[in-house]
Order: sequence, then structure tokens, then C-alpha cells
Amino acid sequence: MLPLTFLAALLLFTLIAMIPRRASAHCDTEDGPAVNDGRKALETGNVNHALKWIFPEGEAELRPIFDKAVRVRALGAEAAEVADRYFLENLVRIHRAGEGASYDGIKPTGTVLDPRVVAADQAMENGELKPLLALIPADKHAELQRRFDKARALQQFDVDDVAAGRAYIAAYVSFFKYAEGEEHDHGHHHH
Repeated sequence: MLPLTFLAALLLFTLIAMIPRRASAHCDTEDGPAVNDGRKALETGNVNHALKWIFPEGEAELRPIFDKAVRVRALGAEAAEVADRYFLENLVRIHRAGEGASYDGIKPTGTVLDPRVVAADQAMENGELKPLLALIPADKHAELQRRFDKARALQQFDVDDVAAGRAYIAAYVSFFKYAEGEEHDHGHHHH
């Protein structure tokens, strides 16, 4: 028979594991924009869809990973699945490292997101900021509007203009971070 303290600890661990985890950012989720752009890069063979998520310093690391993944994808369905995961995990890891954020894998579909992130996503998609403003303190509205307008203005760019794509992602991330309550702009951090 197992000791009561062991059973209690096992029960507590099980309960904690069952609590849905909130992801503050969504670039590291299975349905997030970085992963979706990574898939688009693999499907089209154009790495630029993904490079916009990477600071220039990370490009030299990501390009060979992409090239290898594209070659391996040609070996069959199972190989493609492994190659895709390898590329997507590295894309998100390098993106997060560029932001100075930790990385612990791509979160599964259905990961609970902060309601402000969901509202910010919808605002970027449909151009309507009002639902997000309802979730943000009034003294933050002007700055949020400024960041939103900047991101929306940069949203349309040629996929082969990686610098323009990176400018958009910098504005996009700055908007999202502010919506989540983080004051800083999107910037590069060295480890």
C-alpha cells in the first residue's frame, strides 16, 4: 500500500496538471500566427513567410533548418510530418529567443488564451478595436490605438520584402504586448 502523503501528492499533481494553462502570447500556439506562417512557408517553399518572425541575427540559423525540412518532406508523409514539426519548433524557438522570451514547446490547439489576446487578434483581422478597448484600462486607450494603427498600416506587404514583414511583425507584437499589459515595445534581446 502506498503512503498517504504519496497519494496526496499524486492527487495534487494530477489536479494541477488538469488546470488549463493560459498562454500569454500566442505566437507559440499550434494555431498561432507564427506557426501558421511557418506552415505557409513549408507549403509554398518560400521561407520568407516565416523569416518575418525572426530577427536578422536568427536568419542564419533558420534558413538551413528550412532547407533541410523541405528536402526531408519529399521523402513521404511521415518524413514530412517530422520535418514540419522540426521546422516549426525551431521557428518559434528562434522567434521567442529574439524577444528574450523562454520557449517550452508549441502549445496545443485549444490552449486557453488571455481574452485580450483573442480580442487583439480579432481587431487585427477585422479592423475593429472597440471590443479590445473594453478589456483595457481607459488610460491605455490612446497608446493602444496608436500601436494598432501602426500595425494595421504595415499589414499589407510583399512577402519577399522581409524587412517590411519584420517591420509589420515588430508593430504587431508591440500592439499585442501592450494589449496584454506589457509596456515595452518589441525589441531584440541578447542571451
